[in-house]
Amino acid sequence: MLDRYGREIDYIRISVTDRCNLRCIYCMPEEGVPMVSHEEILSYDEITELARVFADLGIRKIKLTGGEPLVRRDLPCLVKELKAVPGIEKVTLTTNGVLLAEAMEDLKEAGIDGINLSLDTLDPEAFARITRRRALEKTLAGFREALKYSEIPLKINCVPLGHRDQDILEMAELARQYPVHVRYIEMMPIGLGREFLPVREEELLKKLEARYGKAGPCLEELGNGPAHYYSFSGFSGKIGFISALSHKFCGGCNRVRLTAQGFLKTCLQYESGTDLRKLLREGADRETLKKAVEQAVREKPRSHRFGEKDTGEEERHMMSQIGG
Repeated sequence: MLDRYGREIDYIRISVTDRCNLRCIYCMPEEGVPMVSHEEILSYDEITELARVFADLGIRKIKLTGGEPLVRRDLPCLVKELKAVPGIEKVTLTTNGVLLAEAMEDLKEAGIDGINLSLDTLDPEAFARITRRRALEKTLAGFREALKYSEIPLKINCVPLGHRDQDILEMAELARQYPVHVRYIEMMPIGLGREFLPVREEELLKKLEARYGKAGPCLEELGNGPAHYYSFSGFSGKIGFISALSHKFCGGCNRVRLTAQGFLKTCLQYESGTDLRKLLREGADRETLKKAVEQAVREKPRSHRFGEKDTGEEERHMMSQIGG
């Protein structure tokens, strides 16, 4: 499926819930967000039906997100259903890891193709301050459990906040000691993220090279998205960067997003898209749904324009409501 700029759209991030068991300071207020009713959230059957539509149009890879996807019951059942959709080649998961230890075996049996673990610090006090929860040991238990399944790639997503106690260089130790890739994600100015200044890739890479020596390029393809990677001598894994502001990658964007309420977003910054839940619940057939998706993708913006004044910018208050 091509958009009007010739980009091939073959990857979708599907949010299964807007609820979360953490309250990260750049994602959600301490009191949480107003919860929508279960009836407003797409059912697993509806998600699977839409996945068939997406697959017919050329989507090959699905990332399940939230909120925190593992707070939704029986998530491995959805993974298994999506893996059975003809044309879907990979189903992966982004999680904060708090519930991962108990879910990992079921996810493996369901056929999960990869785990992205969101973890911003290894310091218990910094973790409690960033997430407003004392759950680091549960997240690390999930990390250790996921390591047991060496056939399932494991990546760590870290968002640098510019706080000294976060010690983001310490996160690189995970890639040095274990066969995992640590990716540093530049803060996006969406919702509460607007209150933080992004830590630029060049600044962080300079600090990493001061500690670990000169970084080498990594030409190996290690995922579905925009991350680019470096190799460091003596490391078991790689160090990656997702730098949407300092290294804008919109020209090669291959993704769209489906919110938990069934709204297809074609760009993280903008509210534009189409309400697939409405069509689905009105009884639209697969061809009608396909035409709606194709039309939305045709209107996908050329690029984000963060930092510029622009009408139509995303007004949802929290990243958790968008799906990341």
